[in-house]
Amino acid sequence: MTEAPRWLDDEEMRAWRGFIVGHELLLYRLHRELQDAHGLSLADYEILVRLSEQTDFRMRMTLLAAEVASSKSRVSHQVARLERVGLVKREDCAADGRGVFAVLTDHGYNILRTAAPTHLRGVREHFVDLLTEPERATLASIFERVATRLR
Repeated sequence: MTEAPRWLDDEEMRAWRGFIVGHELLLYRLHRELQDAHGLSLADYEILVRLSEQTDFRMRMTLLAAEVASSKSRVSHQVARLERVGLVKREDCAADGRGVFAVLTDHGYNILRTAAPTHLRGVREHFVDLLTEPERATLASIFERVATRLR
């Protein structure tokens, strides 16, 4: 027996559509700013950031994919592109022989340092500075809950 759908009321629809449209416009703008100024996609930037946050600038590819909420295949293609331009390199994992690490190169780190101010300026201008402190705390709580549920 098929259960009837729980239609969204006006307030729920406003919240859902506001999120969808705002999210897409924000990601597009942040991507465009990085692309125009530094030739990096937002997804590439995120990979460089995640690698830079590691003590040895390296992560297993599977963990990197999970961290950026992407498929292993997509991250593998992104890392291959970043590798071709010298921002990242791959290394085999000596401990198990099957794992592969993505490793941030010195050139990749320098590009990230150059691109970071552009990205941070955009994040602040188009998102963070539009919110009050309680709104930021509420959004963080909401999306941590959503991510926990979906992971």
